[in-house]
Amino acid sequence: MAAGLVAGTATCTAAQGGLLMGLADGRGGRGPALVAWFLAGRLAAYTAVGALLGLLGSAVSLPPQARAVLLVAAGVTVIGFAIRLMRRTGCAAPEPPPPSRFRAPLLGAATVLVPCGVTLGVEMIAVSSGSPLAGAAAMAGFVAGTAPAFALLGYVLRRVSRTRLARWAGVVAVGAGLWTAAAGVNLGGWLAAPAAPASADPGATSVTVWATREGYRPAMVSLRAGVPVEVVFELVDRGCTGTVSIGGRDVALPATVRLPPQPAGTMRYVCGMGMYTGFIHFS
Repeated sequence: MAAGLVAGTATCTAAQGGLLMGLADGRGGRGPALVAWFLAGRLAAYTAVGALLGLLGSAVSLPPQARAVLLVAAGVTVIGFAIRLMRRTGCAAPEPPPPSRFRAPLLGAATVLVPCGVTLGVEMIAVSSGSPLAGAAAMAGFVAGTAPAFALLGYVLRRVSRTRLARWAGVVAVGAGLWTAAAGVNLGGWLAAPAAPASADPGATSVTVWATREGYRPAMVSLRAGVPVEVVFELVDRGCTGTVSIGGRDVALPATVRLPPQPAGTMRYVCGMGMYTGFIHFS
């Protein structure tokens, strides 16, 4: 719950708050009730996922590539909600129908598919618990901690949607959607440009990388190709860099990642949210 209180005003609302725009783009229904249903759907989804993670472990965790697809889809969805909100403020915009009674809880449940960095850390706690009850409790406590920030954001969005500020809110939401989609593209590595060789010793078989709030330092390192190597990730600050996706798997930091012999070339790794990237050059 403490992690949720810290993350609720930062990475989680940034990554998932855009889905609340779906409650602000239509009329009908009481704002507080809709936000409450959104939070109820979120709590139910996270509790169920926590129980599954505790019961089955990492076998039910989404791999980085699957999360990348979901981030892009979430970004596109948020942009769609934002465009609808901006169109509704026009003089000739038609009156939208009342929102479905299922929209709010479904949007809340959908946030589990767009994890922030702290969410990934809590999911790994659920995995390591080995208990469905403990996993559900960890995830439910996290959602409870983030609830005040999401409730406040939902209230603000519902109020703004009835004023001339709705257009500006829509513009901000479009930016959030683009940011979310771009993070998914980065996490998937679909538009990654090849990195320049690092200046470190190319004959080294181990290296230390420091995970900070601003990214990984150094961002490019060199290791020897053709032999087993290890990357020691040290955690400086808690944040999205606290989980790294490398070699197709997620690793909670601090940790030592041992890699089998690699061919000459460049390996790319990225934080769990797709925001920060690092490169390992093998030569």
